[in-house]
Amino acid sequence: MSDERASVLHSWCVQSEWQAPTITGGRGARLFDSDGRSYLDMSSLAECSNLGHQHPRLVEAIREQASRLCFVTSAWGAQPRAELAEALLELSGFAGGRVFFTLGGADANENAVKFARQARGLPRGQVIARDRSYHGASYAGMALSGDTRTQGQVDAQSFQVSHVAPPYAYRCPFGSASDAECGERAAAAVAAAIDRHGADTVAAVLMEPNAGTNGIVAPDTYWPALRALTRERGVWLIADEVMSGFGRCGEWFAWQRHGESARPDLMTLAKGLTGAHVPLGAVVVSAAVSARLEHEMLYTGLTYCGHPLACATGLAALAAYRDEGLIERSRQLGAYLFACLKALQARHPVIGDVRGGHGLFAVLELVADRERRSALAPWPQTPPALRRLVGKALDAGVSLATRGNLIILAPPLVIEEKELDDALALLDRLLGELEAP
Repeated sequence: MSDERASVLHSWCVQSEWQAPTITGGRGARLFDSDGRSYLDMSSLAECSNLGHQHPRLVEAIREQASRLCFVTSAWGAQPRAELAEALLELSGFAGGRVFFTLGGADANENAVKFARQARGLPRGQVIARDRSYHGASYAGMALSGDTRTQGQVDAQSFQVSHVAPPYAYRCPFGSASDAECGERAAAAVAAAIDRHGADTVAAVLMEPNAGTNGIVAPDTYWPALRALTRERGVWLIADEVMSGFGRCGEWFAWQRHGESARPDLMTLAKGLTGAHVPLGAVVVSAAVSARLEHEMLYTGLTYCGHPLACATGLAALAAYRDEGLIERSRQLGAYLFACLKALQARHPVIGDVRGGHGLFAVLELVADRERRSALAPWPQTPPALRRLVGKALDAGVSLATRGNLIILAPPLVIEEKELDDALALLDRLLGELEAP
């Protein structure tokens, strides 16, 4: 079997350090490699395989669509594209809106900003995002992101993007006395940024409603306050639901947990939209935004936008989430996962904070000293002890995701309860070894 170490440029790593098993198959929450080993996937790979691996319903949808029509550009109609757009509008309640299909999350976010600017009549209008956010690794995506790993590659201001402090309640940048206050003050900081620029110059605010690789889960006060403050100022609010959508946070879309009044003006989707079986992203726009674009030229789009094969897969994914009760299952298992992690925190002083729990997404922030909340390593460095923990877990057949001092747990929504318990028991043991002198 070919070894790709000498021939492939791999993302987000030093090429000389890359080494990984060759995966030849998967089933449910497990992956299988060329040596016959099985790995329990506790991160849904890049928090995208919400439906697990090789979901039979999606594999069949791909096969069936491929037998009829693999590809036609969006200059032509395609039945699965129309049906998927209608289904997304119905699920999200964006009555009278429209859907623009993309290849993934980064170009969904770029196009959402394009649409917001065009709908506001501000072709170079300001966009406000936040620090410790991630919206993609394209140049515009990096400009939108408040990501220390990539900020040196792009000048965000040249893209008319500015950033505000995040609702990071564990280390609140506003010095708040409670999580609720941190959420409120973080939302107020966005409003203050709009006011400094002038609301008539700001096209949009782009934020992650819940899950993100930054490991920040905003307090419950944040999103409702943000929605109210942007609405008061007449500024479009874009919800980046690329990671948080499709059950990851216990709802079809994370903003829905806060009710109808929390609805954004646009939202971006990818990852769980097809359960990562094929690449697909989308921008869902409200009726108000759609009406502003109805009679104007859209100078955007890529060759494979709205690919029929991908849209057929998306339709099958929505049916799987619905028919298998996976949104509710994520909510229930997520609460169980969160309770287990809080119990681990009580046993292991290295766990400074546990966040998440709305669905199958949770974050452990590890610390050198819990009382002082001192980090094991400066952000975004990953401490060597955590690297060793991940290596031991992989040797034991469990794949964990980390970033900086964080362990990010986001297993497929189809994970079996015993598999989840086994992974947590292993994590318990490995945390004990990490703490041992």
